[in-house]
Amino acid sequence: MGDFSFALRQRISDWIFRARIPEQAPVVLTQKRIFIIPTRTGYFFAFVLVLLLIASVNYALSLGFLLTFLLASMGGMSMLHTFRNLARLSISPGRTEPTFAGDIAHFHLVMHNPGVARFSVGVKRAKLRDAEPTFGDIAPTASSNLSLSMMAESRGYMPCGRLEIFTEYPVGLFHAWSYVDFGMTCLVYPKPDPGAGALPISATGNGEGNVPVAGDEEFQSLRAYRAGDTLRQIAWKALAREQGLLVKEFGTTTSADLWLDYAALVGFGVEQRLARLTWWVLEAERALVPYGLKLPGRTIQPSMGRQHRDQCLERLALYGVEGHTP
Repeated sequence: MGDFSFALRQRISDWIFRARIPEQAPVVLTQKRIFIIPTRTGYFFAFVLVLLLIASVNYALSLGFLLTFLLASMGGMSMLHTFRNLARLSISPGRTEPTFAGDIAHFHLVMHNPGVARFSVGVKRAKLRDAEPTFGDIAPTASSNLSLSMMAESRGYMPCGRLEIFTEYPVGLFHAWSYVDFGMTCLVYPKPDPGAGALPISATGNGEGNVPVAGDEEFQSLRAYRAGDTLRQIAWKALAREQGLLVKEFGTTTSADLWLDYAALVGFGVEQRLARLTWWVLEAERALVPYGLKLPGRTIQPSMGRQHRDQCLERLALYGVEGHTP
């Protein structure tokens, strides 16, 4: 019954909303947009009502008729309240912050309630049968932010897809739902590679700034263990904190601008190069080193700051996939 209900909702959504992507915000859930069908509990409740009615007719039970029609009227009222729990909600997309591959992307919906309180309003991905929903209550004449979490598996733009807004309040006999699709996307940066280690010495050029170089004078950073590293280099405290087997890197600093060059990473695949460049962008920002980025066909001049960091990470995320950018 659950599979049939899910398939039925999908066919309705494909038929009704096939020409509405992306939708213009805000979307108001009017009567034409809200659908409602019985849940598994609702079908069982209807089956029990039929049995009560048959027994009341066969045995001429006046109290049986009273109980049957009383329960039927309660079921009808629950359907009305389930519908009203969604009716006239105004929905808009919220801001989606970029994330890194392998982390969680958060898509936000802002729901404005113009009337009485709404309870147990859920949001989930419409195309997934076992998608994990997010629930929330919305106070009268107030707005609420519902966040839907999804795993960011690869770099580039991650689409949110069609979302199902639903409720089974108050007693779970009926499932009322509607769909929205604002074409929301989340920018996913490449996953940083800690194995890249300290900032590359050969990437320095003319300019001002403190760039780490190899040496044994002061601690620079931690990197993943590689075969051949000595026991003296292992970060035992990090291992005790269950952070994995990491190795300390030491060095000193020199004054220069730093160039992170894609072409200089010979012998690595595309994704490995991007992962290492991502790690170095984060390391350079942490060390307050002016850095530039060189990619095939695109160069970003050395600078620092949040805006510069985001610009570099965006170019790394979209490298080779710009043609697929929505």
